[in-house]
Amino acid sequence: MKRRMVSGLMAFGSGTALTVCVLAAAALLIWLLLRGVNTLSWSFLTEPSSAAGTEGGVRYQILGTLLLVSSALALAIPAAIGLALAQTVYLPPRARGAVRGTLHLVNALPSILFGILGLLFFFGVLGWGKSWLAGGAVLALMVLPTLALSLARGIESIPPEQIEGAAGLGLTRSRIVSSVIIPQGLGALATGSLLGLARAAGETAPILFVAAVFSGATWPDGLRDNPVLALPYHIFVLAQDSFQQGAQEQLWGAALVLVLLVFAFNLAALPLRLTTRTADGKN
Repeated sequence: MKRRMVSGLMAFGSGTALTVCVLAAAALLIWLLLRGVNTLSWSFLTEPSSAAGTEGGVRYQILGTLLLVSSALALAIPAAIGLALAQTVYLPPRARGAVRGTLHLVNALPSILFGILGLLFFFGVLGWGKSWLAGGAVLALMVLPTLALSLARGIESIPPEQIEGAAGLGLTRSRIVSSVIIPQGLGALATGSLLGLARAAGETAPILFVAAVFSGATWPDGLRDNPVLALPYHIFVLAQDSFQQGAQEQLWGAALVLVLLVFAFNLAALPLRLTTRTADGKN
């Protein structure tokens, strides 16, 4: 009887918490749409900003955000695959636990610490100025635990019969990894990439230190001393200047563009996830 009551209370509490979160997210999205939809237009998406961000559009902010996120994923995905394979295939059990615990610890660190670490390394050690590559590297380090842990969970969910069958056919461990484990883990890697993408696209503190400026940058033409504009930093500065004429309209419009950009990335990756799940179900 007590177990049923506790189970019922837990189910009710979980359902209530989920409902509150969904309603809060929906309310915020509706509020953002109402405030930003009047600013959103083709010219707003394609024109550069002007007049200290209170006029014009967000062309280079969008391009800079895309560059930072894509470079972060390009750097993080190979490292995430290596870490996931280390903690599921190659390392002994004790070492696997240590790697997993370290990844959870790094994943819990505040994002501003990654920005400070990037500042110390790229500015203090390498002598760089603000650079899109430095921003991509810092964001990659920040989202790496999410990708590695998600892929490791996906690898661990592979039915043991498939791995044992591949070994029974005489495949080496490296061949099993390349022909069985990695293909089966693509769905989990896509999921982790989406989570990392959503976090990286909205971060302000790391790129503020090492990559982003508010104005004066377009498309970078090199690696070092090549800052970019970015939507999160643009929104951050406009929020501080929200009492200026035109700043609020630009602020809500840029915030809506950022949300739609993250949604578009998730929508674009959905076919890959569905295809991978379908293939897993047939296997």
